[in-house]
Amino acid sequence: MTGEPFLGVGDKPVYKAIRTSRLYEQIVEQIEQSIVKGALKPGDQLPAERELALQFGVSRTAVREAVKALREKGLVEAYSGRGTFVIDGRSQAIRQSLDFMMKTGQADAYLHLAEMRAVLEPEIAALAAARVEEQHLVTMREAVAIMDRSLQDPDAYIEADLDFHLSLAEAVANPLILSLIDSIVGLLREQRLRIFNVDGGPERGQFHHKRILAAIEQGDGEGARDSMRAHLEQIREDSQASSAAREQLQSKPAS
Repeated sequence: MTGEPFLGVGDKPVYKAIRTSRLYEQIVEQIEQSIVKGALKPGDQLPAERELALQFGVSRTAVREAVKALREKGLVEAYSGRGTFVIDGRSQAIRQSLDFMMKTGQADAYLHLAEMRAVLEPEIAALAAARVEEQHLVTMREAVAIMDRSLQDPDAYIEADLDFHLSLAEAVANPLILSLIDSIVGLLREQRLRIFNVDGGPERGQFHHKRILAAIEQGDGEGARDSMRAHLEQIREDSQASSAAREQLQSKPAS
């Protein structure tokens, strides 16, 4: 192919001949197909840059460009010192959309988040009670134990809290539900940071987490649903208290 445009009426270009794609684009296409076909799954680590270059018979520069393109597509994430891992592209796409919505609708953002959780999470808890496996229970028990030890440590508490709720979604064994909950992890982390310092908030959260866990362990779907509803109501009340405290602080005249 010459790469020259075809000529149409009046010698005006209509279409251009297809050009050979760049090396990195071919790498991206092959890795993307491996993900689509399931040969590479979320959590799998890509080979090191040098090894990929040898496998594809290209330069390391081409590999770096390919990894950058895969990151921009939301298919992989690179972690310094650890490597590059396949991630759930569906969750990434939803996460980006939700983050944008939260930023552009800040006034009602957390109200909308609370409402969405109230619709979804009680039913997730009820389904989890019927479908949970021992591995999920182990993760939830560990998360509760960490939160018990971390009532004065917001970072550790919040990460364990997120693990608890993600484990519930995993127990449902529905990839769409898991993708949706995974996509709002960043928003949930921000919400928890905002309310962690509400007096007694972490302790109240633990009371509800333990009730949810007990219902799940007993296979009590209705109990799990009711316990999750009570937990989300507690979060709503703590969010209101946190907002009121911030408004009061902002309204105080500077000394």
